[in-house]
Amino acid sequence: MSGPDTRRFDDVSVGDVLPPLEIPVTTTGIVAAAIATRDYQNVHHDPEAARRLGSPDIFMNILTSNALVERYVGEWAGPEALLRSVSIRLGVPNYPGMTMAMNGQVSARAVDGERWVDIDVVGRNERGDHLTGTVRIELAGGAAHAGR
Repeated sequence: MSGPDTRRFDDVSVGDVLPPLEIPVTTTGIVAAAIATRDYQNVHHDPEAARRLGSPDIFMNILTSNALVERYVGEWAGPEALLRSVSIRLGVPNYPGMTMAMNGQVSARAVDGERWVDIDVVGRNERGDHLTGTVRIELAGGAAHAGR
């Protein structure tokens, strides 16, 4: 039986808007995520090296941005959802001290008996769009009230 936090395919429509999520960008978060993803590029952990290359500070790597997109959509969809694909494009960097505001909207829905939905996602900070992209997830079948 599905838990209460599982989003059901029959309850999702094109145009549905995901609740916004604000993610504080911190030095610790940037460095820890770079280490966790084995991205040892100095611009993700050494402020002086980043400045020598023209950046005002260290900045978030793409693997972290991708993971935050997966977290955002996954928390909305619930534990029974299956991530099928993530396609993002980076824009302006995420620097320490910023807040990235994640927003999403269902942009497509399977009509052939499958249970996938596409969600367009945008992550913005005060400089503009940090990322834009689309996530395809497969949702649990039926309606939320089914089986209760």
